[in-house]
Amino acid sequence: MRLKTPFGLAVALLGAASAHAGRPPELAGFERGRAVWLGTCQLCHAEPATGAPQLGDAQAWAPRVAQGKAVLYRHALEGFMGPLGDEMPPRGANPDLSDDDVKAAVDYMVQASQTVKP
Repeated sequence: MRLKTPFGLAVALLGAASAHAGRPPELAGFERGRAVWLGTCQLCHAEPATGAPQLGDAQAWAPRVAQGKAVLYRHALEGFMGPLGDEMPPRGANPDLSDDDVKAAVDYMVQASQTVKP
């Protein structure tokens, strides 16, 4: 993973300093999205201090999912500044990700937020 922005570097350092609480779920049919999440998205989506909705947090994801996949994809691809000043950088600050990679990661995070935990 190459990080070309100061934000990306800061997030990488923050992510490297934090410990992920448990393993991210392995969801059948979402392997590509999980791989992208592990390589890029977890830096924010597994670190509560970033303000990003955390993987598997149904409550945090519900209003985002309600907007529809097209909005989620656009925000993930183009970037988004939330109402509280929280930022979703374009492509998770990883410009090397393809559109399909980003969409697969979004699909994985949405599915993980909707999967019933044992």
